[in-house]
Amino acid sequence: MKLKATKGDDVKEGAKFDLQEFMSTLNTLDPQNIGAWPLAAKVLVYVIVFIAVLVLGYVLDLSAMRETYASGEQAQETLLEEFEQKVFKANNLDVYKKQLADMEESFGSLLKQLPKETEVPELLEDVTHTGLGSGLEFDGIVLGSESSKEFYVEQPISIKVQGDYHAFGAFVSGISALPRIVTLHDFTIAPLSNKFADSGAPVLKMEIQARTYRYKDATEDAASKAAPKKAGGAK
Repeated sequence: MKLKATKGDDVKEGAKFDLQEFMSTLNTLDPQNIGAWPLAAKVLVYVIVFIAVLVLGYVLDLSAMRETYASGEQAQETLLEEFEQKVFKANNLDVYKKQLADMEESFGSLLKQLPKETEVPELLEDVTHTGLGSGLEFDGIVLGSESSKEFYVEQPISIKVQGDYHAFGAFVSGISALPRIVTLHDFTIAPLSNKFADSGAPVLKMEIQARTYRYKDATEDAASKAAPKKAGGAK
């Protein structure tokens, strides 16, 4: 016995989407008469156009906005770091002022260690006493020509002495303990043939350059600055 197809079955069969039929329909569409296209074709075109607009909008507009946003974030981070540093400095302003006062006090004490021009003979006497007290014999101690720097004047002193290694060590240690600033440079040490100290150690000859410093006062500084100008005017 055959069963008759119901009306519901006809509806289901008609509701099925036939892709091949849809594609053939698209091929027969007339681009000049879009209004006559089927609804499905119009919807597909609308979706494609909408997606294309979104993609172009992102590429042409949103990408530039993202770059601007990224640069803005970087600038914000930089400004925040600068702000934090300034806040830190502002909060520690009193500490910095105290440190500056301590530095000025330390600088003043260092300036007191720089001998005045009239104190150089006393310094030579101290160097001589230090060497003799260390067990050295002096072959000579000569003052060199002063060298003017930006804030101070440098005074070289050439020293030639004889003694053993222990005496040299004691001399260098004694020089560093002087109340005035004295630096030692350009050591030259050579043995003396067939000569020994009382301890039996060989006697050595040492040549060394000591340098002491004095502060350049405002008068000297002004004179040194004016000297080149006068020389230039004489030309």
